[in-house]
Amino acid sequence: MIIDAWAQHPTTRLVNHPMLDSLRRWTREQGDSITASNKELSVSLTTGAMDQGGVDRSLISAWCGPHGDLISNDEVAAFVRESPDRLAGVGSVNIAKPMEAVREIRRCVKELGFKGIRVLPWLWELPPTHARFYPVFAECCELGVPFCTQVGHTGPLMPSDVGRPIPHIDQVAIDFPELTIVGGHVGYPWTEEMVAVATKHENVYIDTSAYTVKRYPQELVRFMAGHGRHKVLFGSNWPMIAPARCLEGLDELPLDAETRDLFLGGNAARVFGL
Repeated sequence: MIIDAWAQHPTTRLVNHPMLDSLRRWTREQGDSITASNKELSVSLTTGAMDQGGVDRSLISAWCGPHGDLISNDEVAAFVRESPDRLAGVGSVNIAKPMEAVREIRRCVKELGFKGIRVLPWLWELPPTHARFYPVFAECCELGVPFCTQVGHTGPLMPSDVGRPIPHIDQVAIDFPELTIVGGHVGYPWTEEMVAVATKHENVYIDTSAYTVKRYPQELVRFMAGHGRHKVLFGSNWPMIAPARCLEGLDELPLDAETRDLFLGGNAARVFGL
């Protein structure tokens, strides 16, 4: 089974946003990615991309930022209802209103059946060590769901420093040892820091979203093939990159059969309770 740990079913609000101009420059030659659209897109577009990449299930995320929802939790829930055997939801919340955020996390998990919560520090221009994140971490611990976030530089035209694994992810894992943290986008150019933090903390994981196999940093590949075999999850970042493109060259990685299965789906199934 292949599970995509980081995907979105896009809304026009997301894919047409000016902050994604840099991504549009990078992907303009890729006919299998979507970084602009003049109409809302069918869920079948996402499941079709999954089929092409051999992906069985995708965790599709909401996007909540300081200026509103680019993909709302209710939209994600509706997408999941259209294809419940293929899609699972990951919620997002407004960290500027801590108690509303806590109540929304409870609704996402208890009523909508979501499998995790994702907040993007760069979208808020705040590091995850900021006090506004801490109620989110506490509620994720209480409900037993992962907190998902981006580590590494920021592709969109926003500051990158908030994605540094050390000190930010390291400090959060120290303060919340019960919290499962999934850091997406491999942490580049600080991948070595991310590997160190995932090695140090039992509940810290890495997903490979936004990177093709051929672009994985060597320190990540060594981690995947060695002591980090239970720690790395496949992700695509669809619709910015198609799953099939992300997986090209997988057979060239030095992974034994068990490690490959863990990477492609076993680790995500365990971490997200799928």
